[in-house]
Amino acid sequence: MKIASHFKNAFIALIALIATAGCINSKKTNQTSANSSLVNKQTFNHQQNNLQDTFLNNLLAKYPQLFNDILSRKEQLGVQIIYTQIDRAKKEKYKPKFTNHTFNLNNSNYFYPASTVKLPIAILALQKLNELKIPGLNKGTTMMTESAGGSQTIVNNDPSAADGRPTIAHYIKKILLVSDNDAFNRLYEFLGQEYINNSLHKMGYTDVQIIHRLSISLTEEQNRNTNPVTFFDSTGKVLYVKPAEKSKLLYIQRNIKLGKGYMQGDKIVNEPFDFSKKNLLPLNNLHSIVRSIIFPKAVPKEQQFNLTKEDYDFLRLYMSMRPGESKSPVYAAPQYWDTYVKFLFYGSEPGKTVPHIRIFNKVGDAYGFLIDAAYIADLKNNIEFMLSAVVYCNSDGIFNDDKYDYDSIGFPFMKNLGRVIYEYERTRVRKNKPELSSIFYNYTD
Repeated sequence: MKIASHFKNAFIALIALIATAGCINSKKTNQTSANSSLVNKQTFNHQQNNLQDTFLNNLLAKYPQLFNDILSRKEQLGVQIIYTQIDRAKKEKYKPKFTNHTFNLNNSNYFYPASTVKLPIAILALQKLNELKIPGLNKGTTMMTESAGGSQTIVNNDPSAADGRPTIAHYIKKILLVSDNDAFNRLYEFLGQEYINNSLHKMGYTDVQIIHRLSISLTEEQNRNTNPVTFFDSTGKVLYVKPAEKSKLLYIQRNIKLGKGYMQGDKIVNEPFDFSKKNLLPLNNLHSIVRSIIFPKAVPKEQQFNLTKEDYDFLRLYMSMRPGESKSPVYAAPQYWDTYVKFLFYGSEPGKTVPHIRIFNKVGDAYGFLIDAAYIADLKNNIEFMLSAVVYCNSDGIFNDDKYDYDSIGFPFMKNLGRVIYEYERTRVRKNKPELSSIFYNYTD
């Protein structure tokens, strides 16, 4: 597709700006393929995505200063991209048209989903409340997490909440604002492994496996066991008790070994790291889940979560809120900044956001994998699109050594990709301007 000359001219300035900020990695890495390639051994089959095309490859190739290294090493870097153009119908009651463009998308290429698994768990927590249909039980109800022994831990207060009460609403805020790990673990325990995976599989996300907590080292057996949880009303009356559970979930066995070694204590183990019992969330599934929250009526009925309008608004609000805008919990600078966890378009650099642009997203970064799935909207220029991407940033092939290439490869790629697509969207002709005011919320409450 030919890009208008004014887009090229406009983007010269953008390239200069990014270069000035030090976001272009001008030093070419000379890693051998043995050091930087993914060793991926899997015993289960995935359907290949049939939407693969050349649009993104051709677009990114127009900016070698930004993407030459990415394009030439796409397999070594495990790059996968999904870009969705959104064209609104003339009348709002009709569904928008979605046009997907992909780059190197392949569900057989495993990546560790890191914190992106928190998004479906946050959604499912609201869905389970709706399914329980217990009077007085809602996302703001006091939630006490107890212990059934072993490695399980208790939570009976939350210092980050204005009133000190742990609630599902507060856990979701913490997940969406700053990607809090403990908040995810508490919702994982409330839902249970079986409910999480069975619910997603029924919706068509059959490859998904969310089978362990985050940031704490537990065995497979310990992750099958989830805590008892009790909900109380304001008078102390028990509204609901979720008993301790042991999952009997039979999930597909995998054989996924990546890299060439990993740290164990202060020693290197010279063999691939085993991801066979790690969480699994393919990029196309993550992309679809984001779309189902922004456009719930535009996805197949079986992929619509059981949520109310209030639930959707709550999720969208905190997916797009900046940390400094939150009153409870409070996330103050300099530890948190306006562009925090907004990899696409902003990378990881502290700075101010573009006021009229909101990013509804969920990111993840762990084991050298960097992921972001986003719906990006510009109220001033009537622009909207979806963009999801993953890149592998572990050129030495060693896991758990904290020597990942996030700053030199991952974050610049994410920032540049988001801005290239955004600039392209500014030139793309639309028959109908989108009405976006309904998704721009009051962020001052």
